[in-house]
Amino acid sequence: MGRSKVRGTVRIGIEYSPLPSQRRFHDSAARFKGFSGPIGCGKSQALCHEAIRMLFVNNGRLGLLGAPTYPMLRDATQRTLLELLEENRLEFDSNKAENFIVMKDTGSKLLFRSLDDFERLRGTNLAWFGVDELTYTPEQAWLRLEGRLRDPKANQLCGFGVWTPKGFDWVYDRFIANKVEGYEAIIAQPFENRHLLDKVPDFYDRLKYSYDERFYQQEVLGEYLNMTSGRVYYAFDRRKHVRDLEVDRSRPLLWALDFNVNPMCSLVAQKVGDSVLVFDEIVLNRASTNDACKEFDRRFGPHSAGVDVYGDASGARMQTAGSTDYEIISEFLRRNGYQYTMQVPASNPAVRERIAVVNAALESVAGRARMFVSPKCRELIKDFEQVGYQENTAMIDKNSDPRRTHLSDAIGYLVWQECREPIGERRERLF
Repeated sequence: MGRSKVRGTVRIGIEYSPLPSQRRFHDSAARFKGFSGPIGCGKSQALCHEAIRMLFVNNGRLGLLGAPTYPMLRDATQRTLLELLEENRLEFDSNKAENFIVMKDTGSKLLFRSLDDFERLRGTNLAWFGVDELTYTPEQAWLRLEGRLRDPKANQLCGFGVWTPKGFDWVYDRFIANKVEGYEAIIAQPFENRHLLDKVPDFYDRLKYSYDERFYQQEVLGEYLNMTSGRVYYAFDRRKHVRDLEVDRSRPLLWALDFNVNPMCSLVAQKVGDSVLVFDEIVLNRASTNDACKEFDRRFGPHSAGVDVYGDASGARMQTAGSTDYEIISEFLRRNGYQYTMQVPASNPAVRERIAVVNAALESVAGRARMFVSPKCRELIKDFEQVGYQENTAMIDKNSDPRRTHLSDAIGYLVWQECREPIGERRERLF
């Protein structure tokens, strides 16, 4: 690695061996350019290396690097960028309070910003901007950034983003289907990333066991598909997934809840190996959380192997009686002598990811089923066979039949907690 100055421009050499698609992305002279591809194709590296390039091309000017949410920004985008700077000994000053850095070589300033509140993006002129996971970003956020790309002293005005396909959304329309003038999209090919495959040769093979067929085509092959038409749980087949099941008294019970007054719904399952077996459903009309607890105890208690509780994160909100649903459940289980754990996340998973994990558990692209349902679970089976999307939207139809979606939501919370695989580019869970 080295540095030199030519006519006031700082030139640096950093360790980077771009893949063919990454090279085309960096070489593109388009005002607005994108990098689309499957997981593992090097999108994050391309984004951050392009950001570093812009910091030196636009000597002394202001740029912005954004992500759809603050956790994404902090844990992925920003971390990758700072690691690259430190690995290549590129010195910078950091202002953590206002979340920006200033490069010591050039005086260039880089703002790190979450894009979920896009109205806050109005204001200062930018020389460049980059966006991670663009398909999860509101179109209005991108348009606000376009409007800020107007620094008259910039050497190269440029806005860029990277993404995995997510159906025929605004990103597909703007960059690919009805490409706007001044836009260019580079499409990375599946299995192109030799760096990843050298380190993890079975990376893509493992995904065949973790994804259902349609999600595999989108996430691994990078194809643009309509993921929001027809049945939501298209992988379910009662001939394959419905079977007689018996509770194993030596294993913990997995109790998954979706809080609703009419009906109040929950499911009871167990995990055997990496398979989820759903034994029973509890569906009570005009019932309370305490009613659900009593019915659970009547059917399954006492159970010495313990209970793991899963469910809707909204159950942690306070009721008018002064306790949350989960506090009511905890108190009931404690008072009745159960050993239990609460497996409830601070917030619910994105609906898209929850659905994908359920379909993959029903049948992965490798043809393997990891979830089976007792014929006693009539309402869950109806959900799997009947729940669909609202027409021309990515929204689940919750209005056509008020009894639908509650039990499939409940099993989704459980499966999302138990069946995700640590298979991301950093060997982390993908969702």
